[in-house]
Amino acid sequence: MKRTFALTFLLSVFLTACGTAATPTAAPLPTALPPTSALAATSAPAAVTLNVFAAASLTQAFGEMGKTFEAANPGVTVTFNFAGSQTLVTQIQQGAPADIFASASGANMDALVTAGFVDMSAPQNILTNILVAILPPNNPANVQTLQDLAKPGLKIVLADASVPAGKYARQIFDNISKDPAYSTNFSTKVLANVVSNETDVKQVVSKVMLGEADAGIVYVSDAVASPTLKTIEIPANLNVVAKYPIAPLIKSTNPDLAAKFITYVLSADGQATLKKWGFTPIK
Repeated sequence: MKRTFALTFLLSVFLTACGTAATPTAAPLPTALPPTSALAATSAPAAVTLNVFAAASLTQAFGEMGKTFEAANPGVTVTFNFAGSQTLVTQIQQGAPADIFASASGANMDALVTAGFVDMSAPQNILTNILVAILPPNNPANVQTLQDLAKPGLKIVLADASVPAGKYARQIFDNISKDPAYSTNFSTKVLANVVSNETDVKQVVSKVMLGEADAGIVYVSDAVASPTLKTIEIPANLNVVAKYPIAPLIKSTNPDLAAKFITYVLSADGQATLKKWGFTPIK
């Protein structure tokens, strides 16, 4: 009897000890690290479009600068609308989305200032340009001098009088008519030879290049962009110096980016590009 009690007591102690022992738990596994490529990845820059409305004569120079600007600003696309300055003014006034306007004349920029599209303190001149007479590569009419532009029967193409280049061309004809070396009716004779008035200088270049006209008046920069054309220089005392202003639009959706592009145009690199394409840098 005593032996049975003792065994029962020992068994009870043993079971109690086993019941209170801590249940072993598995050690937590280390958190897995992300792949190396994930650690190095960065979010792509947000896509932004900068809308630049610029005079047609700026096509090559601004086209080149746009690519350089895009390369320096990932995610940015520079979209250009090249046309006659007067056409661009109308488009902007009718609601076309634009961040920047670059004009071939101060008058067109002033029109946007007056209409409340550009702040009056914003425009800055970026370059100057002068004009030149252009002839087809084979010069079938054998035009050799400015005087020849007044020969009866010559076919001349100009930009329309509402276009800055067209206005400047007519000013040049008036200047020539006042010069003793030319006839007083020089302007009248030349204008009588005009067979077409175009909406921008690029159209003038195209018609002369195709031989649809014997001569035209465009900017020096247009002649540089079309090196196969023959040219006749216009003396400085008879020529017109065109100043090109640039400004951001008040309603631009990308004002900081617009300011950055304008700063680039006015930088040493931007001005060098303008010079390359036949313009005279302002700085």
